[in-house]
Amino acid sequence: MSRPPTVLLVEDNPRNLKLARDVLEYGGFVVVVATTGEEGVEQSRATLPDVILMDLQLPGIDGYAALELIRGHELTAHIPVVALTAFAMARDRERVMASGFAGYLEKPISVREFPAQVRRHLPRGDDGRVS
Repeated sequence: MSRPPTVLLVEDNPRNLKLARDVLEYGGFVVVVATTGEEGVEQSRATLPDVILMDLQLPGIDGYAALELIRGHELTAHIPVVALTAFAMARDRERVMASGFAGYLEKPISVREFPAQVRRHLPRGDDGRVS
C-alpha cells in the first residue's frame, strides 16, 4: 500500500483552515498546516509535501512571495503550488497562473469536490488513491 499524499495547507483564516483540513483528511490526505507565508515556506522545506495549497492574502509575505521562495529553492522547486483564494475575477485567475501557480481553486471550497480537485494537482505517478 502506498502512503497517502501529503498536502501543505497555507491558510490564515481559522474557519477556512479547519474546513479544508477536515475535508482533506476525510478524503485520505495527510495535512500539514501553516498560517503565514513564511511558515508555509518553512513547512514546504521541512515536510516536502506532494502538493501545496496557498492562500494569496496572508500575514507577513503573501502567497505570491511565498511561491517565489518555494520555486527558488532546490528542495521545493518541483512541488505543485495551487492558489486557494476567494478572488474570483478573470484577471485574478490570469495573474495567478502567470505567476507560476500550478492551478487555482476558489473559496468557498466545495466539500464534495475539494479532495478530487486537489488530487488532480498531485504529481504524476502519485494518484493519491487510498486503499
